[in-house]
Amino acid sequence: MEDKNKRTELSQLGEFGLIDEITKDFRCVNDSTLLGVGDDAAVLRPEKNRQVVSTDMLCEGVHFDLSYVPLKHLGYKAIAVNVSDIAAMNAIPKQVTVSIALSNRFSKQAVEVLYEGIRAACSQYKVDLVGGDTTSSRSGLVISVTAIGEVDETLLAQRKGAGLKDIICVSGDLGGAFMGLQVLEREKQGFMANPNNKPELEKYERIVGRQLKPEARMDIVHELRDFGVIPTSMIDISDGLASELFHLSKNSGLGMAVFEDKLPIDRMTYNTAVEFGLDPITCALNGGEDYELLFTIKQDDFGKIENHPDIHFIGYTQELEKGLYLVTKNKNVIPLKAQGWNHFNQQS
Repeated sequence: MEDKNKRTELSQLGEFGLIDEITKDFRCVNDSTLLGVGDDAAVLRPEKNRQVVSTDMLCEGVHFDLSYVPLKHLGYKAIAVNVSDIAAMNAIPKQVTVSIALSNRFSKQAVEVLYEGIRAACSQYKVDLVGGDTTSSRSGLVISVTAIGEVDETLLAQRKGAGLKDIICVSGDLGGAFMGLQVLEREKQGFMANPNNKPELEKYERIVGRQLKPEARMDIVHELRDFGVIPTSMIDISDGLASELFHLSKNSGLGMAVFEDKLPIDRMTYNTAVEFGLDPITCALNGGEDYELLFTIKQDDFGKIENHPDIHFIGYTQELEKGLYLVTKNKNVIPLKAQGWNHFNQQS
């Protein structure tokens, strides 16, 4: 019987021994995967569809803090955020590669926990792990994931393509992941000030979960297909709603108007923002890491999804010269600013 408290140093296994250990329970489920982990390269069989590829990197101290992020959740999130990029192209994810850089403070057991989360996400989104790399790191844990998906050319959605007077839609609710992060940071500071302080997370379970274990909205992609709706443009919300609106605007060459009273904000998110002395609308516009889908549809398609419980119609596209603005509940017009996550303006 294996001793669960035993620590196996990575140096005892070597790179290939570690790879064997952490990939032994992965199984391929897609026909387009001819050869997965175990050779110099994976072998894929492109079908008639277009292939879409996305790569994302998570760095300790920049994108996550292991003092409150469980390794299993981190592994799941690393896959989910890449699948979200595939979803944003209206595509179906098929394969992923995972590369990690590790310091010697990690044991084999710790890496196995990380890969438990990776395997759970691969199962959730029906993707095959087909390769990657492992190496040493002197500056903490780094995870790099590449996701590969497929989409029929007629269904492909891009950041460009929105038309004049298209309806702006968003899935789910906004600002929860940002407020979850505020809660986690507050509890961390309280613990550091007094290690006897027990973190109070129970009442914030939903928003903390939005931060630690986000879900890619593949359900929305499948449902739009079922309803016969092809987004005219689409993007996932990783850096904040306002920032993503600017991306769609720039690529489609259109202005956009969104309405404050149409922004979907969960009650827990709203109440927690007020508790922290923050404006809930600002959190929804600029929080980031919600990984919901922001997309535009033709007005003719509105009737097909108007009763969908998790798709919200927040505005419309307009002439570029009118700009991007928020219409408040009092009918005031406020120009939007992209104030979300800036990857090159962070302190480690």
